[in-house]
Amino acid sequence: MERAGELVQSVMSGQFELRKQQNIQEVPYSNEDNQNFACSGGQPCIRKTKIQECPLHRDSNSSYTSSAGQQNQRQQSKLQEIPLHDGDRQNSGSSRENSGSSGQNSGSSGQNSGSSRENSGSSGQNSGSKGQQNRRPQHKFQEVPPASDQQQHSSSNPYAALVDCLRATWLTGKTRPMEYRKTQLEALSHFLEENETDILHALNVDMHRPHFEGYVTAISTVKNEVNYALNNLCSWMKDECVEKSLATKLDCAFVRKDPYGVVLIISPFNYPFHLTLIPLVGAIAAGNCVIIKPSELSRCSEKLMAEVLPSYLDPDTFAVVTGGSEPTTRLLENKFDYILFTGSPPVGKIVMTAAAKHLTPVTLELGGQNPCYVDCCCNFQNAANRIVWAKFFNCGQTCLAPDYVICTIETQERLMPCLRQAIREFYGCNPQDSPDYGRMINDKHFQRVSAHLESGRITIGGETDEHDRYIAPTVIADVKEWEPIMQQEVFGPILPIFTVRDLEEAIQYINSKERPLAVYAFSCDNKVVNRVLDCTSSGGFCGNDCLMHVTLVSLPFGGIGHSGFGHYHGKYSFDTFTHERGCLSRCMGLEAINTIRYPPYNQRKLDLLVSTTEVKRRGFCTLL
Repeated sequence: MERAGELVQSVMSGQFELRKQQNIQEVPYSNEDNQNFACSGGQPCIRKTKIQECPLHRDSNSSYTSSAGQQNQRQQSKLQEIPLHDGDRQNSGSSRENSGSSGQNSGSSGQNSGSSRENSGSSGQNSGSKGQQNRRPQHKFQEVPPASDQQQHSSSNPYAALVDCLRATWLTGKTRPMEYRKTQLEALSHFLEENETDILHALNVDMHRPHFEGYVTAISTVKNEVNYALNNLCSWMKDECVEKSLATKLDCAFVRKDPYGVVLIISPFNYPFHLTLIPLVGAIAAGNCVIIKPSELSRCSEKLMAEVLPSYLDPDTFAVVTGGSEPTTRLLENKFDYILFTGSPPVGKIVMTAAAKHLTPVTLELGGQNPCYVDCCCNFQNAANRIVWAKFFNCGQTCLAPDYVICTIETQERLMPCLRQAIREFYGCNPQDSPDYGRMINDKHFQRVSAHLESGRITIGGETDEHDRYIAPTVIADVKEWEPIMQQEVFGPILPIFTVRDLEEAIQYINSKERPLAVYAFSCDNKVVNRVLDCTSSGGFCGNDCLMHVTLVSLPFGGIGHSGFGHYHGKYSFDTFTHERGCLSRCMGLEAINTIRYPPYNQRKLDLLVSTTEVKRRGFCTLL
C-alpha cells in the first residue's frame, strides 16, 4: 500500500506540474450573469431560439393575462367593491377546503390531465437517409401524419400556447442572468408599494380583513421576502464547491444552481397575496418562468393580480391564469417543470396525480389539525393572549392556526377565564362590531364551520349571522374524540378544548393523528416544551407562542405527511425552485492516472482505485 501511495503521489506531482505549465486554474465556474449557460471554450450550451409572438392577451374576460396588452400602464385606480353572493358557493380546485366537507372535489375530481404533451419537435420527420434504408430493408415504417399529439393537444387545451410560449423564452436563457432576476424582483416590490391601498381594499372586500392584518400578511412579509432575496441572490446563485477524493483532487467539482424552467403556483383564498407572491419571489430568484393561479373565491384580490401585476413583470416570462376548478384542471393538463400548490389534502392529491403524468416535481402545503398543548405550569393569561390572537387572526382561516387546545381538566378550568378576557380585550363585548375581526370567505364555508357549533359545550361565543357571514370567536369544551370538529381541520373561528390525563397522554393523542403543519406547546418548564418537540412530528414547531415561527425568513415553512411536503420561505424558496446540478470538470491530459480503472483489471489496479476514492471514517461527534 505504501508503493501505491508513492505511485499516486508521483502521478499527482506530475499532473500538478503539467497543469502549472498549462496555466490551468482550479476555480469553479462562475454562475453570474450569462456565464451560467456557457460551456467549455466559451461556446453557448443553450440553443438560441427565436420567440414567436405569444397570444397572451385577450379581451377583458380573458382567462389568462400578461402585460403585453397593458402597455406597461400602472393601474392606480381604486377597485370597485364586488359584493359576494351565492355564486361564491362554487368549489375551487385551488381553494383550501376541509376534507370532510361534502362535494369538496366536485370541480376537479375525476378530471385529471389527459394526454401528456410530448416535446418532440421533430415528430413526423424522416428518420434516416437512403443509405440507412438500404442497410435495413426488412423494416417498413409507416409515415407519421403531420399533426402530432403535441399539436392536437395544443389545439384542444386553451393554455398550451401560453405554456409553450413561456418555455420558448426560458430556453433562450433570458431569465438566467442575475441582473434580470433582480430587475423582476424590484418590479414586484414596486407593485406592492404603488398598489398598497388597492391591495388592502381588495382584502377588506373579500374577507373584511382589518388593515393591520392585511398589511402584515400581504405587504410587510412579502417585502421582507423580496429584500431578503435581493440581499442574498448573488451568494445563492454561486457554484458550490464540494469535497473531492484523492483521485479528483486536481479536478473541479461543484454544484450548479439551475432553474427548473416553467413553474406553476396555485394559491388559496385565505391569504391570496401572501401565499401567491412569496412563492413567486423564490421562483423568480431561481430564474424560472412562472404562471400563477390565484383562487377565484377571493375575487377582488384575484382581479387585482390579474389586471395590475402583469404590467410590472416581463410578459415573456410571467402570466396569471384566473377562474375556478375547470380552468385549473385544464391548466394542469400541461407539462410544467415544477408545481407548488397550497390548499386542502383532497385537492392536493388531484394536483399530484396530474403532475405524476408528466413526472413533474411538486411542493404541497396542505394544512391539518394543529395541536396546542398547554401545561399546568405556565402563565395562563399570556398563553391565552397568544392563542386567541393566532386562532382568530383572519377569522380563523389560517392553515397554521391552533386547531385545538389539549390539556388536563384542571388546566382547562384555569385557562377558560383567561381566554374569555383575551377575546373581550381584543374584539370588545360584541366582536361583530369590531373593525379588527374578519368574516368567512363565503356562504359555503360559513355553513361548514357553523355546523361544528353542534359539538361539545359552547363556553365562549357561539353567535352567528349568516347574512354577514359572521361567526363569533368561540371556545368549545367537553368535545369528544369522535366528533367531526376533532376529525378534520376547522379552518374557522371555533376553538375546541380536548382534555387528557397528563402530558404523555397528550403526546400519544397527537401522534395518533395525521402529522400536522405545526405543533404548539406552552409551559414555563423548558423540559415540557422540549418533550413535546422531541416526541411529536410536524411541519413546524413553536414553543410558548403560535404562528410566530412563520415570520422568520430564515426558517423553512412546509408540511410533512398528510400536511404536505417540501418547504419554502427565504433561501428555501430559492432552493425549492432550483435544480442542484452535480458537476465535475476534468483535464483531458494525464491519462496515466486513469489507467487504474481501465481493463484489463487486476488486483493492483483495484487496490489503487479503492485507495484513491475511499471515504475514511472520522471520530464520533456529539450534539451540543
